[in-house]
Amino acid sequence: MASNPRTAPQRGHPPRRLRSSWPVMLLAREGTPIFCSPFSLRRQTQGCRGRGAGCEELGRGIFKATGWPLWRETQHRALSCGPRPLATARPLSAQPNLLLLHLLAVALNGLRRCAHACGRPAEEAWALAAASGQSRRTSRAPCCTASRSLRSRRPGPDRAQPARKYERKENMLRLGHAWTWLAVTVGALLGATPSASRDLFGSRPNILLLMADDFGIGDIGCYGNDTIRTPNIDRLARDGVMLTQHLAAASVCTPSRAAFLTGRYPLRSGMVSSNGYRVLQWTGVSGGLPTNETTFAKILKDRGYATGLIGKWHLGLNCASSNDHCHHPLNHGFDHFYGMPFSMMGDCIRWELSEKRAGMERKLNVCFHIMALAALTLTAGKLTHLTSGSWTPVIWSTMAAILLFATSYFLGALIVHADCFLMRNHTITEQPMHFPRTTSLILKEVSSFIQRNKQTPFLLFVSFLHVHTPLITTEKFRGKSVHGLYGDNTEEMDWMLGKILDTLDTEGLTNSTLVYFTSDHGGSLESRLRNNQYGGSNGIYKGGKGMGGWEGGIRVPGIFRWPGVLPVGRVIHEPTSLMDVFPTVVQLGGGEVPQDRVIDGRDMLPLLLGTAQHSDHEFLLHYCENVLHAARWHQRDGGRLWKVHYTTPVFHPHGAGACYGRGVCPCFGDQVAHHDPPLLFDLSRDPSEAHALTPDTEPAFYRVMDTISRAVEEHRLTLRPVPMQLDVLGNIWKPWLQPCCGPFPLCWCDRENGQA
Repeated sequence: MASNPRTAPQRGHPPRRLRSSWPVMLLAREGTPIFCSPFSLRRQTQGCRGRGAGCEELGRGIFKATGWPLWRETQHRALSCGPRPLATARPLSAQPNLLLLHLLAVALNGLRRCAHACGRPAEEAWALAAASGQSRRTSRAPCCTASRSLRSRRPGPDRAQPARKYERKENMLRLGHAWTWLAVTVGALLGATPSASRDLFGSRPNILLLMADDFGIGDIGCYGNDTIRTPNIDRLARDGVMLTQHLAAASVCTPSRAAFLTGRYPLRSGMVSSNGYRVLQWTGVSGGLPTNETTFAKILKDRGYATGLIGKWHLGLNCASSNDHCHHPLNHGFDHFYGMPFSMMGDCIRWELSEKRAGMERKLNVCFHIMALAALTLTAGKLTHLTSGSWTPVIWSTMAAILLFATSYFLGALIVHADCFLMRNHTITEQPMHFPRTTSLILKEVSSFIQRNKQTPFLLFVSFLHVHTPLITTEKFRGKSVHGLYGDNTEEMDWMLGKILDTLDTEGLTNSTLVYFTSDHGGSLESRLRNNQYGGSNGIYKGGKGMGGWEGGIRVPGIFRWPGVLPVGRVIHEPTSLMDVFPTVVQLGGGEVPQDRVIDGRDMLPLLLGTAQHSDHEFLLHYCENVLHAARWHQRDGGRLWKVHYTTPVFHPHGAGACYGRGVCPCFGDQVAHHDPPLLFDLSRDPSEAHALTPDTEPAFYRVMDTISRAVEEHRLTLRPVPMQLDVLGNIWKPWLQPCCGPFPLCWCDRENGQA
């Protein structure tokens, strides 16, 4: 066996070392090039001794690639004696400049071998080649051949051995010096060029999160729709990364948004119910996102970010009084809030499609008729002397009937004033809302926030009021879409998104801003009136909003853009979740993911960059209120995506794809079907969930069921009992909690125009 040419002494020479004339180029993971000779490296290392690792540690990767035997290999540690701490190491493929330097270092290593081989006798060169896996036939590099041919043409019949040795050394040193200074030059140019590594770890990006409301994944051009115009969303996808298996943690607003902000299943924070109240029902309720929950806004605010929320909140407001604001966005990490504390709904304009007004009016009318009939019966009995006693029951029943009639009559106005208003921070600015100008007010607020905070890193969460019913659309876009009012509203939202991106361009912030677009859950299929569909389309996926397990209720768009950092036009077919945004933006902003609680989200950055091939999610669970309806298993080794359904809603009418005639499908009761054994689908082959597998059609049926069952049991062991924020006590209207810009119930103001 040939001895190692790196360490074996050469004939007639002392043991070889890396000469001080060969500078070593290192690149810190912050993107700053450092040039060190062996002597300067030793001095820097000694200077850092006791304060952390030096250039020795920093250059381990390049030393390993080149084979320069300068120091022992050790683990990377932070360069505490440098100007800034280094971030966690990432694969070379995610760091273009460092990757180029790595390739350059490998090339230099080959040239160094070539130079040494050119300066040695044939036997030593062959030994060196054998150690690197080359044959004798190919051991001589082209540079050696060229060098020999040039020397063979020199005049003089007698070429003495000392002269030949001197020429070989001279050629080797010239070649080494030339390529060394080429490396130095390229390294300097790379150090002056913006790189993904520097963008990721040298400076913190601005973060712009855009979330639509009730937006179906089948209504976007880049996801396959060719009849609704969404050019700005499509441009965002072309310039960035698109996720095709992005999932909401719940199929309705309140729990899904709670999971998005906290990175946790809503069951962990209590943002679910057990009695059919799927979302917060009023602004004046005591339920909401608990104060002990940590949002990504709270973490980034502590890291120096300016944080803002513009648009929809729908996660509660007050606990004990009308102005304690315990659930307010400003109490959950946001510096600035402008928008609706509640949610857009048909009742805001007394629309025919009603979320709660129509049902409440029916109940009040029934009660009114009962009390009115009772009052008339008692009165007739007294007048005809068929009953005896006082008139007190008659008076009370009459007063109750009058109160019920008045409540039913004024209920619509009460809802409009109680829930449909705008706030700026803690101040109500418009109660009720003047909808024709809401879109322009939202855009103006977004532009103002970006301009105010463009000198510092910011996190801005724009939570669109589109495309929730009643689909309020400005005149400019009404009648423009072939899909009626829903298409008009969608195209207006796309235009708004384009305006926001234009603001980034105008302020010069495009390249330093991570932009993310999604929806809180799938489109609403039940939003249909006669022959008009006012809800979205979920494409090929079964079901829609409110259905805890079917893909149409939880499959949402997911698009990321960060110019110069994220690859352009990348499409990812791995399971990801809205909960993943939490750890992703926290770590990008320099924060730390909390260790005192279970975080169900996973950092998506390696997947977005392409340095990871698979999602960190092996299992994902799908709840409907506090009931587990479905679970999925991403079997990475086989490339299969399994999904089981334990409970599914019973569609009405029979054979339909939704629960028409009611707001959303129920989670339990006699209107759901329980499956034993559970329904099994292979989403990798059947994304529409059209063909349930059986033990006869799928050999792995029982193994899949057993694997998912064990994962579900392990998940349940991590759950802890918490108060249900959406149950009756936390979700019933309390007058003393009702925000009002005047003495209740005279809630009217318009501070947007200076009127109050």
